Amino acid sequence: MVPRSLIDIDDVSRDEIIHVLNRAASFKEAAPSRDLLAGVAVLNLFFEASTRTATSFTLAEQRVGADVISFAPGTSSLGKGETIADTAITLRGIGIRVIVVRHPESGFPRRLAETFDGHVINAGDGQHAHPTQALLDLMTLRNEFGRFEGLRVAIVGDILHSRVARSNIVGMKQLGIDVTLVGPPTLLPESFASEGVRIDRDLDAVLGSVDAVMMLRIQRERISTGLLPALDDYTRNYQLNRTRLRGLRTDAVILHPGPYNRGIELTDDVLDDPRSRYVAQVGNGVFVRMAVLDFLVNGATVAA
Repeated sequence: MVPRSLIDIDDVSRDEIIHVLNRAASFKEAAPSRDLLAGVAVLNLFFEASTRTATSFTLAEQRVGADVISFAPGTSSLGKGETIADTAITLRGIGIRVIVVRHPESGFPRRLAETFDGHVINAGDGQHAHPTQALLDLMTLRNEFGRFEGLRVAIVGDILHSRVARSNIVGMKQLGIDVTLVGPPTLLPESFASEGVRIDRDLDAVLGSVDAVMMLRIQRERISTGLLPALDDYTRNYQLNRTRLRGLRTDAVILHPGPYNRGIELTDDVLDDPRSRYVAQVGNGVFVRMAVLDFLVNGATVAA
């Protein structure tokens, strides 16, 4: 049997998502035995800089008892002309069973999984996917509302270049969440509209009707490419700030995958607002990643 990998949310079924979230909730309630992954070698392979995701995965791996190996990819043979297949064979040969990989190129984790005789977990690839971020966002929503079906979530900002948005859209649709995407046409093409996903250009009109709003980081490098006419235009129309907070329901929550740009997609008022769940998201990430590791390595019986 080919080992299971997690490259994007659609690699797991709706019931498997629920299983992983239930498992994560149980880990949050009580620390699991450290023998869940005892003797399992896990390699963290991050080709992009990361703080939250890399640290979260390392903590998760340690808490389930894995043997954790991390190294800078620049020191690996991939930088010396070795192919992905060659590297995969070598890593499996020395006993690596799980690779957690982040890469700037979309599709790299999938190609690695096709040649590696073990489990691959995508920790973010290019503009393609970030499945464990979507899972921790879903856990945060369930902790808050106790359900998924019928929730209304707005995702705001640079949807076009966001792997977080893409994975969240897939996961939320699977679980019956109504998704509204908000942003300018250059960062949110009409092609993103689909069943269960609508597009709105007016953030103020959306805020009063959603259970949660997810603000995405605006990457400053996009501005010089002409995708934004001016930063002031973006902040005027799409920044979440003190004024717009008045239009958000008192029982709604604010999400942000991080890192955030103070004064661009949000202001300090948002970070200080009691509806902000950024810290909860970061904390839930450890438990979700523990559950993903357990699910892939040890398997699970999930009802059909």
